[in-house]
Formats: sequence, C-alpha cells, structure tokens
Amino acid sequence: MVKVIVLADQCKGCGLCVRACPKSVLAISKSHLNVKGYYPAEVVDQEACVACTACARTCPDVAIEIEK
Repeated sequence: MVKVIVLADQCKGCGLCVRACPKSVLAISKSHLNVKGYYPAEVVDQEACVACTACARTCPDVAIEIEK
C-alpha cells in the first residue's frame, strides 16, 4: 500500500500538489494552521493514491513524501 505523507510544518499551502494530483488525494486544510501560519496540504483520500509522485515532484518546499 502507498502512503502519502505531508510534512505540514514545511508546507506553505501553495496548492501546487493539489492541482498536480490526478486522483484528488490532497486538499488544502481549511482548519489547521502550521507553525508558519499557513494552511498546509493534507491527505483526504489515501486509498486513491496510485504513487505517481506528481505531488512530491511538484512541491517547491519538498514537503511531501511517498512511501511504497
């Protein structure tokens, strides 16, 4: 099983990963602020992930890890 891990405290909530994901696995949080004061990306549908790594490759902050 594939696991998407968002390093919330590194994320600035730019949304590039959300747009890059073909399966809508990620979304920008509407309730959780990180230590920098941003609403980070969060995993909303782990089961839908196909491990394409588009989100991790797109993230400018290297805040996403994919475990296979």
